Parts: sequence; C-alpha cells; structure tokens
Amino acid sequence: MQKHKTKKRFGQHFLHDPNIIRNIVTAIHPQPDDCLIEIGPGLGALTFPLLEKIQHLHLVEIDRDIIERLQSLKDSRLTIHAVDALHFDPATVNNQEKSLRIVGNLPYNISTPLIFHLLESANLIQDMHFMLQKEVVDRMTAMPNSKLYGRLSVMVQYHCQTENLFRVAPGAFKPPPKVDSAVVRLTPWLQKPYAVNNTKNLSHLVNQAFMKRRKTLRNALKDVMTVEQIEEAGIDAGLRPENLSVQEFVQLCNSVE
Repeated sequence: MQKHKTKKRFGQHFLHDPNIIRNIVTAIHPQPDDCLIEIGPGLGALTFPLLEKIQHLHLVEIDRDIIERLQSLKDSRLTIHAVDALHFDPATVNNQEKSLRIVGNLPYNISTPLIFHLLESANLIQDMHFMLQKEVVDRMTAMPNSKLYGRLSVMVQYHCQTENLFRVAPGAFKPPPKVDSAVVRLTPWLQKPYAVNNTKNLSHLVNQAFMKRRKTLRNALKDVMTVEQIEEAGIDAGLRPENLSVQEFVQLCNSVE
C-alpha cells in the first residue's frame, strides 16, 4: 500500500508509540457491544487495536486518501463516515439502545470547536477519550482561580466530568508536533450537579465574562447584567470571571432568566 503523506491542512500527526496506544485502549476499556466512534482514524493506530476488542467501529474521516485506504480493507466491521468532524452528527449512529462512546487523536487546529460541537449531543454520549494538545487538556480540567481557567473549562465541566489521564511526548507521533499532548476522559453527567435554565444563555454569559477576564464582573458583564443582578445572584461584583465556579456561573445565568 502506498505510503501516506501527512497533510498540514488537516493537522495530521499520526500516533505510532505502541505503549501510548496500549495505554489509550486500556483507558477506553472497550466492550464487545459498545457503540464506538473514532474521529480521525488516520493510519489506524487506534482503529485496529480497538477492533480486536469490539464488534463494530464507526470512523469519521475527511481525508480522501485515508478514506480510500479504509474502504480498500473491505472490513464489514467498519462503517466509514466521509465527513468533516465539525459537521458530523452523532445522532446518525445512535441505535437507541447504547450510549455512544467517542474516541480520537484530534487535530490541534479544530480540537476546541469540535469539543463544543460534540457537547451539543452530550445527552447521547456515554464518554469521550481524546488525545489533545496538553494545553487544551489543562484548560479543560482547570479549576477556578487559575490562569488556565476560562470559557472552555466552565462549559466542558458544566456538561462533563473531566479527567486528565496522562501526558504524551511529541516523539509518540510522526511527524512529531512542536507541543506536548495529553489524553483526557470526558464523561457527560447523567444528572448535572447544577442545572441551568438555558444552555445557550450560559454559553453567551461565560463568553462575555472571559472576553474581559482581567476586569471585574461589574465591568466584564455590564452589557448583559447590572451590578444589582450580579449581587442578587449572591455573587460579589468585584470578583473576576476566573474566580467563579461553574455553579456560580449557573447561578448568575439563572438569575436573569
């Protein structure tokens, strides 16, 4: 089979380290009847080890050369979705009986928008295991009062329990990226600890807050809330956005419904 040339426009860095692959598969702990979706299978570093454990695997891939490679396998255990992951609807493979499990070594250039896209279908998903740029994982799992805590932290943690599993050095990939990676587990809450009345409003509020993260809430949120509304929600208007927990952002959002 002809050697595949990596394409910069797709942010391709192919995993090849057998120890890392083994650790990822162990973390996923796939079961034979899982409804599993792999985003960006690449040259199959995770695909084939997963197929040893499960009966069927859905693959989401945009690179036509890789799609042709996968189709040439003529493996009935694979369903190939030739689509941009940012436009892929997880509901198209929901069999109503099993929650979806999603895995992937995600391109750095689309990882954050893709996570937000998938969170829209969190009610269909059992868990997600992703290889991401380490900084993105650190931001996802960050706690309040840290510089890394921001919009991504709040919105991901609102929808999911987050676990930073382990770091992956550049040498685990071909070609090696210029940054470290990490594997994260995201498990959508079966019952959210703090329920917001309108998720879109929460997203807008959090986005407004962190656009001016160095300002106090009274200034960062002046276009969406008054100081009185902030304080009526039980929040000190003199705090900065990074000081608020997910629960407190939910309180703020619900107070202006």
